[in-house]
Amino acid sequence: MHAVAQILIGLVAALHAYFLVLEMFLWQRPPGRALHGFDADTARLTAPLAANQGLYNGFLAAGLVWGLVIDSLATQVFFLVCVIVAGAFGAATANRRILVAQAVPGALALGAALLAA
Repeated sequence: MHAVAQILIGLVAALHAYFLVLEMFLWQRPPGRALHGFDADTARLTAPLAANQGLYNGFLAAGLVWGLVIDSLATQVFFLVCVIVAGAFGAATANRRILVAQAVPGALALGAALLAA
């Protein structure tokens, strides 16, 4: 079960690294614009906000990778809870799809990590 938990945590970290790239570097390009259906002007106007979100997603990815490298359940749990809270908040305030894209993978990884402990 430990290996399954580590793989799931790694996948959540990779997902957040992808969010970082999408929000910080691809926001005004077709992949970023397609995410929310923005036209070029809206993407340009919201790019600073997206970059800020991307940076936070990068911190989540870094924390999860750090938790894997040092094999610390407490660190993994902390960052997975952060992922879940951010996903729930995003779903409540921005788009319900965030719950499935962020909070659910985080919750699955958290459940696996706690079961493996």
